[in-house]
Amino acid sequence: MKGSVCFENVTKCFGAVVALKPLSLEITPGTLVTLLGPSGCGKTTTLRLIAGLESATDGRILIGGQDVTHLSATYRKVSMVFQSYALFPHMSVIENVAYGLTVQRISKAEAHTRAEAALETVGLRGFGARLPSELSGGQQQRVAVARAIVLEPEVLLLDEPLSNLDAKLRRHVREEIREIQQRLGLTAVYVTHDQEEAMAVSDRIIVMKNSEIAQEGTPFDLYDRPASAFIADFIGDANLIDVEVTKSGVTTEVTYLDKRLALPLESKSSGPAKMVLRPHYVRLSREPGPETVAAEVTYAAWLGNSVQYTLDSPLGSIFAITAPQAQPLQIGDTAHLGFNPADIRLVPF
Repeated sequence: MKGSVCFENVTKCFGAVVALKPLSLEITPGTLVTLLGPSGCGKTTTLRLIAGLESATDGRILIGGQDVTHLSATYRKVSMVFQSYALFPHMSVIENVAYGLTVQRISKAEAHTRAEAALETVGLRGFGARLPSELSGGQQQRVAVARAIVLEPEVLLLDEPLSNLDAKLRRHVREEIREIQQRLGLTAVYVTHDQEEAMAVSDRIIVMKNSEIAQEGTPFDLYDRPASAFIADFIGDANLIDVEVTKSGVTTEVTYLDKRLALPLESKSSGPAKMVLRPHYVRLSREPGPETVAAEVTYAAWLGNSVQYTLDSPLGSIFAITAPQAQPLQIGDTAHLGFNPADIRLVPF
């Protein structure tokens, strides 16, 4: 199917170093899938294998149903947006965007027309005569996107495309990239180590660790149903609390400290586990309750739309986020921690 990407037990080795363990994945046409993970996890290697910039050691790679495992990058219908933009400084914006078309021996007139259309698509109509040095970082990144989509690729690849931009501009440009991808119905594979960025733009996220897939799913699935402590901690902030599962089944019973808690979720085994408590689900009170745990505030930061706390408790260090308060807790104050059992998730110990 046009625009699909499929890996069938693909591996990549650099000598004795295994950069990618046997990997199987399928990317649906018209979706934006993000490869997310810490440095060295294999995400960029996977992207380069799709692009044809690296060759697979074993397995098969299919794009649009065609086996491209042994095809060079030139013959794959993919375009890449690089982290560094890689614009030619001596060429005008329109010449940069049209460059790939001229290499393909398309007439200068047609290349110019298509380049103008691509610039309009990314919101840079009228910027064609400028040099890259006359553009802002966000505008340069949009030129790089225009240069990629003008080739009408089956798959658009984006390698850490926003890493050179400041935080506010990153948010703006990622929204633009997502809007362009959806409007054109492009299949896109996006690489980043920034989990917030991944959650903001993706239809699906593939989280990688140690050169293999740790978990994949929608942003909501990964955040709300993490499969491991690594995923819970990597996708958003999480408090991981040691518990003992004393009753498994359709409902689960856990113990921690001297407390017993019934959770409305299913578990398959008893024994040690980690309880996942997201910071915004932590309830803080100045007064103790029947199921609360006393803790000392060791850090407090007012951020305008929220207040962040770190607390020292018998459960360990707890990170909490609350709405702004008229009288926020101060460092050294005693707070009493509580939570709703429905907000708890369990992951293997």
